[in-house]
Amino acid sequence: MTPKESVTRLICPLTSSSVEKMREDIALAASSGAEAVELRLDYLDCSPTKDQLKCLIDSAEVDVIATNRVKSEGGRFEGDENQRLEILNLSAELEADFVDVEFRAKAEELPDADIIHSYHDFEGIPQDLEEITADIDASRGDINKIIFTATGPEDALTALDIVRQCKKPTIALAMGEAGVISRILAKKFGAFGTFAALAGGAESAPGQPTLDEFRNLYRWDSINLSTEVFGIIGCPVAHSMSPAIHNAAFDAAEIDGVYVPLLIQLGTENFNRFMDAVLARPWLDWRGLSVTIPHKENALAYVGSNNCDELSRKIGAINTISIDKDGKLGGFNTDYAGAIDALCAAMDIDREQLAGKSVAVLGAGGAARAIVAALSYYGAETTIYNRTVSRGEKLADEFGCRCSGLDKLDKLDAEILINCTSLGMHPNIRDCPLEKIPPSIKVVFDTIYNPIETRLLWLAKQAGCLCVSGLDMFVNQAVGQFEIWTKTRAPANAMRKVVIERLKQS
Repeated sequence: MTPKESVTRLICPLTSSSVEKMREDIALAASSGAEAVELRLDYLDCSPTKDQLKCLIDSAEVDVIATNRVKSEGGRFEGDENQRLEILNLSAELEADFVDVEFRAKAEELPDADIIHSYHDFEGIPQDLEEITADIDASRGDINKIIFTATGPEDALTALDIVRQCKKPTIALAMGEAGVISRILAKKFGAFGTFAALAGGAESAPGQPTLDEFRNLYRWDSINLSTEVFGIIGCPVAHSMSPAIHNAAFDAAEIDGVYVPLLIQLGTENFNRFMDAVLARPWLDWRGLSVTIPHKENALAYVGSNNCDELSRKIGAINTISIDKDGKLGGFNTDYAGAIDALCAAMDIDREQLAGKSVAVLGAGGAARAIVAALSYYGAETTIYNRTVSRGEKLADEFGCRCSGLDKLDKLDAEILINCTSLGMHPNIRDCPLEKIPPSIKVVFDTIYNPIETRLLWLAKQAGCLCVSGLDMFVNQAVGQFEIWTKTRAPANAMRKVVIERLKQS
C-alpha cells in the first residue's frame, strides 16, 4: 500500500495540572507551531466543570482532542468510570474536534463525536499486534491510534507499516528513545498525527520531541512523501550533534532530506536486525547512515569489506553507510579523512606530504586507530603513547609504528602531536595529557571538540605551535558523509556554524 496523501497534524499534548495553566498552554502551543492540541484532562488536579471545559475548547485556535486517560492505560484519571466517560461526552457536546476513547470501551459508551480509538502497550509490542490493528481499523472509530513501546528502532518501522496499511486515518507510534523515528517520519507516510511536547519535561509519553525540535531540528515543514531519510546509529545517541549538523546542511543546500537519531543497543544482533528491517522496506527511501560507538565494527561486517574502501578495511571500522535505490550498500570511514584533512589544511600540505613527518599519537582507542592507519598509509613516522602499553603495542604492530607508555612523554621527540585521548573533554576541561609542550613539537592537534580550545591547545598556542582543533575534524567528517550521500558539495560553513552554536549552548 502506498503512503496516504494527507495532512499530518503536529499534536501538542497539554499536561498542566490547572485549567488556567492549560488555557495559557493552548495559546503557547499554537504560537509554537502546534497544529492540534490534546487536552489531557486526566492531568488536571480536579475534574473540569462544564464552563471550564467550554472555556478550554473555545479558546483554541487549532483542532482540539479531548482525552481523559484511565491509569491502567497510562493516564492519571483515578475516579469513577462513569464520571470519566461523562467528561468525554461533555467534551463532545462542547464540540471538541476529536475525542480519544480507549479501544476497550463499549460501543454504547462512545461519545457523539469524531472518535480516536486508542490502544496502548507500555511493555513492548503485543504478540497479536496485527489482529489488534485489524480490529481497530474495522471499528466504529474515525481515527486509529496504536501505541506500543520500542526495544529498538526497527520497532518504530513496524509503526510506520501500520500507518501505511490501515484504511482509516491512523496514528501509530513507538514509545521510548528507540522509537523516536516513528514520530518524526509520521508525516512522510501520511499519518493522522504525531505528538510533540510543549517543552522538555512536558512529555505525555516517553520519546516525544518538543515542538521546537520538530520544527527547527527535524525540518517538519519540509518532510513529504519524497523526503529521503538519513540517521545516526549509536548507543548513546540522544546528545549527538549530528542531527543538527546534517539537517542544517540539507536546509542550506535545499536537499529534500531528514536526519534522525537511532538508538541501537550493544551487540551485533541488534545492529543487524535494524539494518535488515531498513533494507526490507525500500519505500522508506533510506539513503545514508552515520555510525558511532559501539557499532563501527558491526557496520563494516554488515556492509562487507568488498564494499568498503581500502583504508576503511585496514582500520577495520566504518562510520558511514550509503544505501542506493536498489539497496546496495557502501561503507566509508570519514573519521580518518576528517582528521588527516584538518591536519593537512592547517599545515598547508597535501596528504602525500605527510611522508616522513614524525608524529606522536596519544591514545590507542577508536579515534587513534583511524588516525594511525591514515598516517601509516601516507608514510608518516608514528609513535603511539598509551597508558596501557600492551594495547598500544598491538595497534603499533598492526600499522608498523613504534609504541611507548604515557610515562615516557617527557622523552617525546616529534614534530606533530595528536591527542586522541579524552583528557580535557567537557566537563573536565582543566585536564591535560601534558604539563608542557616538548620543544620539538611544531603542530598540536587535539581531536576533542568540546571545548573548542582545550587546555592542551592553549598550552600549544602559548608555545607558538600551529594548533588544530577537533572542531575541524568533526566538521570535516560530517562534510565527507554529506558529500558521499548527496553527491553534492556540502555547505561546510553552515555545518560549522551549527556546531559552534550548539557548543555555546552546552
